[in-house]
Amino acid sequence: MTSPPAADTPKPSNFLRQIIERDLDQGSYAQRRFAGTPGDAAHHAAAPLDAARIRTRFPPEPNGYLHIGHAKSITLNFGLAAEYGGICHLRFDDTNPEKEEQEYVDSIVDAVKWLGFDWKVGGVDHLYYASNYFDFMYRAAEALIEAGLAYVDEQTPEQMRANRGDFNTPGTDSPFRGRSPAENLARFREMRDGKHADGAMVLRAKIDMASPNINLRDPAIYRIKHAEHHNTGDRWCIYPMYTYAHPIEDALEQITHSICTLEFEDQRPFYDWLLDTLCRLGLLAPPRPHQYEFARLNVTYVITSKRKLKALVDEKIVDGWDDPRMPTIVGLRRRGYTPEAIRLMCERAGTSKAGGWTDYASLDLALRDDLEGKAPRAMAVLEPLRLKLTNWAEAFGGAASEPCHAPAHPQRPELGERRFALGPELWIDREDFAESPPKGFFRLFPGNKVRLKYALVVECTGCEKNAAGEVTAVLASIVPDTRSGTPGADRVKVKGTITWVGAADAVPAELRLYDRLFTEEQPDAGGKDFKASLNPNSKRVVRGFVEPSLAALAPDSRVQFERHGYFVTDRLDHGAAAPVFNRIATLKDSWGK
Repeated sequence: MTSPPAADTPKPSNFLRQIIERDLDQGSYAQRRFAGTPGDAAHHAAAPLDAARIRTRFPPEPNGYLHIGHAKSITLNFGLAAEYGGICHLRFDDTNPEKEEQEYVDSIVDAVKWLGFDWKVGGVDHLYYASNYFDFMYRAAEALIEAGLAYVDEQTPEQMRANRGDFNTPGTDSPFRGRSPAENLARFREMRDGKHADGAMVLRAKIDMASPNINLRDPAIYRIKHAEHHNTGDRWCIYPMYTYAHPIEDALEQITHSICTLEFEDQRPFYDWLLDTLCRLGLLAPPRPHQYEFARLNVTYVITSKRKLKALVDEKIVDGWDDPRMPTIVGLRRRGYTPEAIRLMCERAGTSKAGGWTDYASLDLALRDDLEGKAPRAMAVLEPLRLKLTNWAEAFGGAASEPCHAPAHPQRPELGERRFALGPELWIDREDFAESPPKGFFRLFPGNKVRLKYALVVECTGCEKNAAGEVTAVLASIVPDTRSGTPGADRVKVKGTITWVGAADAVPAELRLYDRLFTEEQPDAGGKDFKASLNPNSKRVVRGFVEPSLAALAPDSRVQFERHGYFVTDRLDHGAAAPVFNRIATLKDSWGK
């Protein structure tokens, strides 16, 4: 697998492309040569030199499933690297052993590959873990201590919080801030050797407790956690903080452009301070990476908080992380959205510093744009109502059925034709009949004529009802000489055309009609209870029929049901004996209309 190639049409410019083009013009990183990383000696020895023009990274923490917001970052980082002849690394920022699991690592690898991206370039696998660099991070921490730029603080978390100050009040120095480097080094090694309990002390960078940027008020860079790590086991009982680990990872991997979302903007001064300091101490070599922030992807009718998504799963409001209503990538995949549609939506959303919202409808629009030229067509009946053709014998004599055919795709003759049978009894959608039709209703009602798509014209003559007065069948007569594709097809003018499935060869199917999970555009805005706006109609399961051309459809196959929208065979539950189709999107957006 390789990263998707850049489109033939020029991409719209944005501030990140401008920065990259400037750096390429100036040769800012032209002398860089990558041969593995200090944290992975075996890789370093085996990896050939490469001179990627730029180097980006996608660095998730393996503590949950990726969601649609991550898709934007994946598309941006891998896309920019491919566009400018560079390399994008996949890196797991696994610095918090209590929340990280191999399950999440595996799911992230699968999600990034499914979106169409790869981190293998020139035979080199650019997949890394922060935990690969723990030895270097520890050495760097000792170097900071020896230079008088870090100290062990034994205040309680509450004391540290109180002494940090706020935007109007400078912080107060810790009583442990004046310790000598030798004392701090000894104390730090005691932390490493497991001689202190979780939370008893932390290692802090010594910067400026009066800084107007609170993130520079001696941030914690190491804490004690007696917890087993998914990658390093029980080797360590101290772990680096994310804000300390991340810039070091970037530098060791020789990242050129560290692209992240705006919530990390306030952390950039510490990012710069740490890398400049480690370069000055001789542990890292310039030119160092630089961090650039963009506005995250916010999509209406969606929540992306891992905590809230987990609550939906734990409380069984949804059917798991891959529920087709979830904004997780596994959920979007099971719903039937294509990688191409997700990448297209992310590209159309743009990249800027300004925050904003992308309408969920743009994802469905991208899906339609992607599948319009790809998805084969078929007919399906979602809520079946029997249609009886009362003059069948008169029209067709003793024939049990009449063959019909239609193109698999109207613009792609190479896909061939699909075949199905017209018989004396058919299935139609219940909404296509009205005993007392409203104004503008052009489908079946007594006395009205409609065309059965790909077949012929029929005239409704009435209906049958059960004892409760419910319509159980519609009655109609065939209008002679109106077969589709014959000279008389246009002899009788009708205003309505309906889809149908022959009762004799119909394939019973379960159809899962999915819609947006929430009824409000911003379900958790302003601290609202997001569960209060759950959409009670976000999932509706019906038993219907599909045409026989779909009998052997494989799981994860997409099709356009004429009039009804785009559907996909469920990748887990679908089978030939029990077909299951998920609705991805309707043919046009009618939400809220």
